[in-house]
Amino acid sequence: MPLRIPRHGLALLSALLISLPAVADEAGDQALREALDAARAHQWSRIDDTAIDDHVLAGYIAYHRLRDRLPDVPPADVKAFIVRHADSPLSTWLRGVAEVAYGKAGRLDDLLAVSDGEPRGVIRRCYYYTALLDTAPDKAAEGGRALWLTGHSQPGECDTLFDTLRQRGEIAGPQIWQRLLLAWENGETGLMHYLDGLLPAGWGDAKGALARLRKDYAAITRVPRDVGPKGASGPLFAAAMHQFTRADTEAALEAWRKIAPHLDLDTRQRQTIERDLAFYSMVREVDNNRGWVDRVLPGLGDSDLLELRVRRALAERDWQGVIHWVHAMPDDPRQDARWQYWLGRALAELGDAKTARKAYAAAAGQRSFYGFAAADRLGQPYDLNLQRATFNAAYRRQVADWPVIRRVEALMRIGEPGLARSEWYFAARQADTDRANAMADYAMQQGWYALAVQTTILAREWDALAWRFPLAYHDAFQHWGQRLDVDPYLLMGIARRESAFNPRAQSSVGARGLMQLMPATARHVSAREELDAPDAGELFDPAVNIRLGSHYVREMLDRYRGNRLAAVAAYNAGPSRVDRWLRDAPQDFDLFIESIPYHETRAYVQAVLTYRVIFASLARGGDTSQVALLADGERQSRYDASLLASN
Repeated sequence: MPLRIPRHGLALLSALLISLPAVADEAGDQALREALDAARAHQWSRIDDTAIDDHVLAGYIAYHRLRDRLPDVPPADVKAFIVRHADSPLSTWLRGVAEVAYGKAGRLDDLLAVSDGEPRGVIRRCYYYTALLDTAPDKAAEGGRALWLTGHSQPGECDTLFDTLRQRGEIAGPQIWQRLLLAWENGETGLMHYLDGLLPAGWGDAKGALARLRKDYAAITRVPRDVGPKGASGPLFAAAMHQFTRADTEAALEAWRKIAPHLDLDTRQRQTIERDLAFYSMVREVDNNRGWVDRVLPGLGDSDLLELRVRRALAERDWQGVIHWVHAMPDDPRQDARWQYWLGRALAELGDAKTARKAYAAAAGQRSFYGFAAADRLGQPYDLNLQRATFNAAYRRQVADWPVIRRVEALMRIGEPGLARSEWYFAARQADTDRANAMADYAMQQGWYALAVQTTILAREWDALAWRFPLAYHDAFQHWGQRLDVDPYLLMGIARRESAFNPRAQSSVGARGLMQLMPATARHVSAREELDAPDAGELFDPAVNIRLGSHYVREMLDRYRGNRLAAVAAYNAGPSRVDRWLRDAPQDFDLFIESIPYHETRAYVQAVLTYRVIFASLARGGDTSQVALLADGERQSRYDASLLASN
C-alpha cells in the first residue's frame, strides 16, 4: 500500500515524489525507524537487533554504533565497514568521522590506517598531515604549507602541525610574511598582529614598508623597491596593488605604470596585478585607463576580461570593436553560441551579411538562448541535440532491485528524504553513462523529478533532455497558466532554474520551494489576490508554491506590458532594478540582456527562456517547429522605459 503522509513537517516529503513503491514490510520499516531514532540518541538498549538485521538499511545502525564507539574502535573494523558499504555514502562518512576522532585522540597511526589519501576539509587535512610529520616529513611539509598560506585563521586542530613545521624551519619568515600579506588583503587585523609577532629578525624594514602602505596606498611609488630578506618585495607590492586597485583604480594604474618596470615580480604576480587593474578599470568605466586596458588585454588572454570588453563595445554600438575583441578570445569561449551570435550581429550591422550567416549558423547548432536567437536570425528551427534512451520493463525490474534503489526507497518510506538524496547522489557520481541513464529513467518512472534532474547533472548527461527537463507538476503549471493567462512553460522554466524541481529547496536568504518564493513575496501576492497568507512551511507544498509563484509572474508581466524577458529579469533581480535598467537601456532585446549589470540575472534570463523552449518542445515530442524563443513583440520591442506599464 502507498505510504500516507500528512501535509506538514516531514509530511512534505510527499511533494518530492508522485508515488512510492508498495511497502513490503511495514513492521521491518517501523523497527528500523525506531532503531535509527534510538541510535541517534545513543540509546542502544532500545534497539532490537533481530528485528533489523535483514533490513536493507541495517548499515545505518551499524554506522552509528561504530561512530559512537570512536576512537576506541580498531581501524580494521572501520576499514571493514568502509569496504562493506563502498557503494553508499556511509563509507565516506565513517572514514571522515574516524579520521577526526583518531586525530583528536592522538591515534595518528590509526588515522593513517583508515585514510585513503589527502582528505577533504581543513580539520581532517590538518590531522592527516600531522600524522605524516614523522613518516613522510616532506609530504607533511608541503601539505602543511598549503594549509598555512591563507588570509584567515585556521582551526586549533592545525596548531600542532604548524608549530612543528615552524620548529623545523619548513614554515619560516617568507611563509609568515606571505600569510601576513594575505591577512591584510582579507582585512584580518587580528591575524596580522599575531603573524607580525612571529616574524624573525631581519624583517624590520619590510614591516616598516607595510605599515607605511597601510596608511597610504599611494606611497607605493616611494617605498624602497627592495625591502626585507630576498623575496619579500614581490608579495608586498602585489598585496599593496591589490588594495590600491580596489580603493582608487585610476590612481593605482598611474602608480603601477611608474613602478612596474623596476619591480622584481614573477609572471604570476604581474598578471594578477594587471588582471585586477583591467577588471576594475572596465567595471568602473575609468576612461583614462582605457587605452592601457586595450593594450594589455590580448597578452592577458583572460576570457572574463575579454567578455567585459565585448560587452563595453556592445554598449557603445562599436561593431568593429565587437568583432575585434571576439576574435581576441581563446578558441573555446569564442566558439560559444553567445559570441558567435554577437560576431554575426556585428558583421550584419557592418553590411557583411554572408559572413554574418556563417557566424549565426555556428551559433544555431548549440542549444542555448543565443543558439536559438541565431536560429531565429536564419529562419530555421531550433536544434535541441536531443538524445533519447529507452529501457524495457525487464531491465527496469532489475534496476529496481539494485541495492542503492532499495536503500533510497526504504529511506523515503521511513521519512528520511535527506539521506535518500545522499544515497542517490553518491551513486550518480560514481555511475557510468548507462547506469546513470538507468537511474534517471527509474527516477522518472517514480515521479522523483528532482532526483532525475540531479542525476543528469552529476553524470554530465547534458543531452538527456527528457530527464534534465521533466514535465514535472505539469497539470498544476497548466492549470495556473491557463487561469492567469501565463505561458505554463515559462512557469516551468522558472521553477526548473530556481529549484531544479526540488520542492524542499531553500536558499541561503530564505526563498522556498519550487519557484523559490520569499515569505514576504508570498504574503504580498496573497494580499493582492485576496488569498489566505501561507506560513513559511506551506511554501514547500508544490500546490501552494505554484499558485503563488504563478500569480507573481502574472504581476511582473502586467508591470512590463506582457514582456516575458523583462518579467523574468524582475523575478530574479526585483522590479525596481529592472525599472532602472529599462530607463537606461538600449532598445534591442539582445542588447538589453547584455546591458544587465548583474551576471546572475543575465544568465538567469537566458536560462529561463531557453528552458521554456525546451519544455514546450518536449511537450510536442521534441518538435521545435512551432516553438519560438520570443514573441514578435518581444523581439521587436523597444527595451526602454516605454515597457513600463506605469508610463
